[in-house]
Amino acid sequence: MEFKNVNAFREKIKRIVISENEIKSAVKEAGKIINSLYDGTPILLVSILKGSFVFLADLCREINIPCEIGFMAAESYYDGTLSSGNVKITMDLTQDLSKYNIIIVEDIIDTGRTLNDVVNLLKARNPISLRIITLLDKPSRRTVDLKVDLSLFTIPDIFVVGYGLDFGEYYRNLPYIAEFSE
Repeated sequence: MEFKNVNAFREKIKRIVISENEIKSAVKEAGKIINSLYDGTPILLVSILKGSFVFLADLCREINIPCEIGFMAAESYYDGTLSSGNVKITMDLTQDLSKYNIIIVEDIIDTGRTLNDVVNLLKARNPISLRIITLLDKPSRRTVDLKVDLSLFTIPDIFVVGYGLDFGEYYRNLPYIAEFSE
């Protein structure tokens, strides 16, 4: 995608769905919840790249107990509406997960298929506990039975960008969540 000017970039934004202030407030509250759940036991915040890196950066600054950060990248191969059952991990964690409470920090959960496969993979490594926190949740699109422990915002079935979420690698830098218009 090429933009001839800044206006062409902005024209694709249909409307702001969640403001910067709403995000900041929700992230602050999520940090308080995480702080209250763990009392010195080691936690590992795991970001599934790329979309959740902005959320992870802001969330970890709201956590005032010891935590580590880890990154994963995963690709799933799906045939139409059916999962192939194959998740390719293109970047993996190096820690011994049996020593950690894992918190997967996700940007958006849509069908949940890839995340479900990642959860099963991580559970097989015997973490102390495993929770999922997501910035955005689209439960109407879920195709698997996936338990989300903390969802900051539930959104309808619209395509959104901003705050780490992209279209063609653009729009991640927006400080808010916006509906995208193709």
